Amino acid sequence: MASQTNPHFPLLLAIAFLLSIFLSVSAQYSPRFACDTDKNPGLKKFLFCNTSLDVKTRVNDLVNMMTLQEKAGSIVSVADSIDRLGIPSYGWWSEALHGVSDTGPATWFNKTVVPGATSYPQVILTAASFNESLWNLLGKVVSTEARAMYNTGVAGLTFWSPNVNIFRDPRWGRGQETPGEDPLVASRYGVAYVKGLQETEDGDEDRLKIGACCKHYTAYDLDNWTSVDRFHFNAIVTQQDLEDTYNLPFKKCVLDGNVASIMCSFNKVNGVPACGDKELLEDTVRGKWKLNGYISSDCDSLDVMFKDMRYEKTPEEVTADALNAGLDLNCGDSLKNFTASAVKKGLVNETMVNRAVTNSFTTLMRLGFFDGNPSKQMYGKLGKKDVCTKANQDLARETARQGIVLLKNNLASLPLLPSDIKSLAVIGPNANATVAMIGNYAGIPCKYTTPLQGLSDSVKTIYEEGCDHVMCNSTEGFEKAKNIAAKADAVVLVMGTDLSIEHEALDRTEIDFPGQQNLLVSEVAYAARGPVILVVMSGGGIDVSFAKCNPKVTSIMWVGLPGQEGGGALADVIFGRYNPGGRLPMTWYPRSYTDTVTMSNMNMRADPSTGYPGRSYRFYRGETVYPFGYGLSYSLYVHHLVKAPKQLTISLKKAATKCSKSTCKSIDATDKVCGSQSFDVEITVTNIGKMAGSHSVLLFSYPPQVIYNSPQKQLLDFKRVQLGPWNQTSVKFKVDVCKQLSVVDKDGNMRLPLGRHVLQIGDLKHSINLKI
Repeated sequence: MASQTNPHFPLLLAIAFLLSIFLSVSAQYSPRFACDTDKNPGLKKFLFCNTSLDVKTRVNDLVNMMTLQEKAGSIVSVADSIDRLGIPSYGWWSEALHGVSDTGPATWFNKTVVPGATSYPQVILTAASFNESLWNLLGKVVSTEARAMYNTGVAGLTFWSPNVNIFRDPRWGRGQETPGEDPLVASRYGVAYVKGLQETEDGDEDRLKIGACCKHYTAYDLDNWTSVDRFHFNAIVTQQDLEDTYNLPFKKCVLDGNVASIMCSFNKVNGVPACGDKELLEDTVRGKWKLNGYISSDCDSLDVMFKDMRYEKTPEEVTADALNAGLDLNCGDSLKNFTASAVKKGLVNETMVNRAVTNSFTTLMRLGFFDGNPSKQMYGKLGKKDVCTKANQDLARETARQGIVLLKNNLASLPLLPSDIKSLAVIGPNANATVAMIGNYAGIPCKYTTPLQGLSDSVKTIYEEGCDHVMCNSTEGFEKAKNIAAKADAVVLVMGTDLSIEHEALDRTEIDFPGQQNLLVSEVAYAARGPVILVVMSGGGIDVSFAKCNPKVTSIMWVGLPGQEGGGALADVIFGRYNPGGRLPMTWYPRSYTDTVTMSNMNMRADPSTGYPGRSYRFYRGETVYPFGYGLSYSLYVHHLVKAPKQLTISLKKAATKCSKSTCKSIDATDKVCGSQSFDVEITVTNIGKMAGSHSVLLFSYPPQVIYNSPQKQLLDFKRVQLGPWNQTSVKFKVDVCKQLSVVDKDGNMRLPLGRHVLQIGDLKHSINLKI
């Protein structure tokens, strides 16, 4: 009772109360990890908790001690705890597509702990930078925020990103998540981002900073279009398209990126569900490519195989199909519920279950999950202070600036000089956008800088929505928009789409601006007395032919879905604080394309006999609104060829081919036949403008058409260079003849066409003749 007479008792009581809250919060938001030998010294007896042993020994020890049901409960997205072994429940599903997201249930935000994370531009805009070092840097900073959130107990260690599917059709709602239509760009983006996410600062290849996942394997690029959805879709794909387009980014993720996981997709591929296809999973991903990690299903894919596809009569048969095909982890709970009974029924051997657990736990072992308290590990000091840092938010703005693509700039109407603008009319349903800027698979951003805010920081603005929503079904607000346009010195129209138009599970049916947006643009442009800048905010391409041809619309730029700092980046470009250098990572088709081409046709190659025009710049034969790789600048860049051979004789390995010099049109491009041979292409790039700028140099090839259905054009390499006004720099490319100049034949084999190859950089073209 003496404590009640203590004059400090109320204060002590308050401190005790606050401490109890703190301890409660700390317990609730602490990282999950196994082998907590500090709290449970008895765990030291287990070999899998012994960090001095190699990973293989530790994992084998753990698997050998587990019951069949414990194994089954460990290879689902919310893994069961195994208390007797000191292993807590673990959530495998976290996302980090363009910043740490709360889409996966293993990651969440909390006002007390971590209220938000840096939200970078959606991938399609980041890809437009054609800047590999930027992509890698983004992976590094995102993984730092991810590790910091893990340490605070609000994230896992395995992040199912990036999405490296090919943006095959402009209507695809998830195209925004991808690096675009080109398999080389998608591959290079995937590898750079994966390395940024995974690689540790000490260079230890056996360790992972976080575990990345390249998804969705394979031929997945349709979600819900008219009467076709991803749960029932059977992608009919030729071997030629599979090898040179759909599979290439995944192959590179494994071979060059050493990715920790591949996720199989919902759809069937040539009649077999991707997650139950042994040829795709066990034979290719693990057999040919040698994946060092686990293969996961997309979420509830096994349930989809059973209930939607009706691929088997029982869930146990589906479970067996998946495990026998090489699946290691199930996003969902099918493997937990049906593996033991599938084994007992003789549908699958327990050795397949052991393989799945081994591959999955090996990844967690490499992440340090079984190394005890993470505070004592390499990234143990990261925490809340390392999320939403100023440097990271500045990088979000810089990434958006590098990706923004200038499509039209008549009479050099941009950049605007703030001193010349007394009033700027800002109009459009996306002019004050917030959530629309961050797109699919975004978390809670640190903050938003809307287009209106970004522009208002530089000049006086007058704002009208024009349309109260991107659907723009009403013209009621048009008059107010036209009135402010008529009075302002310049007009910025921010139009486009949002997640109500294109997102996961929602594909577009048209590629115009939604509703009456076209009319709003045209009427505002007619009423305006100054320059009119049309800003397109969208994940996919838009047919803006009407604005491209309208002289009153002086400038057009595409800002993709520019992330939390999109408004600031937009203002930087419009007011000339940044010289745009982005290039389109996908073809912008006219609306007639979607009138004649069904989204369910997976063929990349054109078929003149049926009028099918093909897909992507590599195969499409038709008119475009803007082509792949297109982008203007405030500067003019001149390319000059310094060095490139005109003729090359290919050395072949002994007895590798029966071809004679007179009869050979192509040779086997594999290492067995084609010698290791390369050549240099060197050019100078000169900025003859008054502004410093960064310039993307794209090296294309036009291969000789000696292989059936060869690409008409293909990207070989790219680099981004920074140039001051009137400065010149040298750019060098080393071209591996057998790997980079080869094409895929109809059987899926790599062939090197002999004859005249034409290289192109901008307006510069150069021919090289290959012979044996």
